[in-house]
Amino acid sequence: MKPIAIKENHLYRKTFQRGKRWSGKYVTVCVLKDLAAKRLKKANPQKQYINRIGLSVPKREGGAVERNRVKRIIRAGLQGVERRYNLRRGFLIVIAARPGIERQKSPAIEAELRYVFKKLDMLEPRSTPTSEKEREERP
Repeated sequence: MKPIAIKENHLYRKTFQRGKRWSGKYVTVCVLKDLAAKRLKKANPQKQYINRIGLSVPKREGGAVERNRVKRIIRAGLQGVERRYNLRRGFLIVIAARPGIERQKSPAIEAELRYVFKKLDMLEPRSTPTSEKEREERP
């Protein structure tokens, strides 16, 4: 499922101030329980909790082109983690880029995100489909 972006500045600030934080070499991840999770679950067509994701790339990383490239790399790494693992749901997650990330590729960032999410106790192993019907339903 595609994560919803955090758009409000107060949610970024709240997550940075009150959330659990873990830093890797290239990213810092802050996680906070989302108080609007129940409301968003009701609005979700699949009636599941969802995470809201925010990306923070400082201006010192370069111009707009470089910052957008860093965001694409982080999104690709996050997508790889979500493909292999289930992230716990119902959280605000802010991923902040650190210096040196602009020279990295998405597999390195994926490994870093997997490590950081494991340290924050956000990963659940993806269950393998057991029945024929579940195998057919998998994309």
